[in-house]
Amino acid sequence: MSKKLFEYAGVAASVILIAFGIGAVIAGVSGRSTVRDNLAKEQIVGTPDMTPSAIAAEVKAAGLKNVDLPTCSVAGDKVNSGARARCFASYMRIHALEATGGQVYSEMARYLDANGKPTDNVKAAAIDPKTKSPVENGARNVWVNETALSTALNTGFFAESVSLFSIIMGIALLLTGIGLLVMTLGPLRRMVNEKEEDPKETESVVSPLPATQS
Repeated sequence: MSKKLFEYAGVAASVILIAFGIGAVIAGVSGRSTVRDNLAKEQIVGTPDMTPSAIAAEVKAAGLKNVDLPTCSVAGDKVNSGARARCFASYMRIHALEATGGQVYSEMARYLDANGKPTDNVKAAAIDPKTKSPVENGARNVWVNETALSTALNTGFFAESVSLFSIIMGIALLLTGIGLLVMTLGPLRRMVNEKEEDPKETESVVSPLPATQS
């Protein structure tokens, strides 16, 4: 009975591992396909300056300091994968810095005064004749849009990375389950059978009683 229970437990564990492995692989492949399909729908294509050398020249011309330059290139390429999405997002950040003069959102004033200079003082801000509201600093809106788009692209990269990890883990679980099943139905079963058939453990020798002398 213990032998059968051992075999059933091994088979059950193997089936569970194989099932989880298959499920993880299917989920990973499906997630990767979804990410790539959604990126392709946006029809994003890298601009000609999205090469390390071209963007380095732009950064130098714009006088930007302490900017991390991309090492990848997507110039003329369709952004249809997580890696390309991340690369495109890194170039977008530099384009935004060029538009804001190297300032990030927290460094920019909210309004523009009558001379077009940034200010945080609402009383000093110019008034839009159409809306009768203070004129907003357009550079901040550029940064907000860039951040939203680059975050979406980086999320696509992260999602594709998770999908790839799921595929790898699924394959590992699948191989583990198959290996356990082979061990349960193969070598381990033979070991149990050999142990049960060992005459030293299964046979009992009964010695004859010595003859009594009269």
